[in-house]
Amino acid sequence: MIESSAYLSATAEAYDANVVRYAEFVREALNDLPLDRSILAAFAAFVQADGGGSVAELGCGPGQTTAHLRDLGLDAFGVDLSPKMIDYARAAYPELRFEVGSMDALGQADGELSGILSWYSIIHTPPAEVPSYFAEFRRVLAPGGHLLLGFFESEGEPVTMFDHKVTPAYRWPIDDLAALAREADFVEVGRMLREPGEDERFRRGHLLMRRR
Repeated sequence: MIESSAYLSATAEAYDANVVRYAEFVREALNDLPLDRSILAAFAAFVQADGGGSVAELGCGPGQTTAHLRDLGLDAFGVDLSPKMIDYARAAYPELRFEVGSMDALGQADGELSGILSWYSIIHTPPAEVPSYFAEFRRVLAPGGHLLLGFFESEGEPVTMFDHKVTPAYRWPIDDLAALAREADFVEVGRMLREPGEDERFRRGHLLMRRR
């Protein structure tokens, strides 16, 4: 639970303290990232091809990517650990649903979701805890439901902690993260790696997966 996990409390507090600055930083980030938009569009297309249904962005922050999913035609809502981020998202996108919650203990019923987007939101999770997150993703996804992960890729190095602008985070080898997902009963559909842009430090990794 949130109260018993020091790193969850620290993450929530760090984002609570940086809401406005972070929201301004990410507000139009997708505009200049055509490859990122393409993997989000592919995720939306897979969900729609399977009949649509409810999609959660877990770690939604100020809500801009949840709104992007809505614009792609998905029935999307957002969940975030930071109460102040959720307040911001609700004010910015009053037509959308946002709720406070932790990715390791979601309020959704078993098999309730058709899709999950975790867009640079597991990056703050200590590596030993990541399998429990994948287990929770599997629980709330319907069989055949899709999961899209966005993360910082480690570029040939093992899992590596780095000084994220808000709170410490981790870079992952894409093969290692894919292996953990397989152990949680996910099948890889596709992956995308892109090199860092002019104002970015690290390679970006994306994994699109389906629950068995």
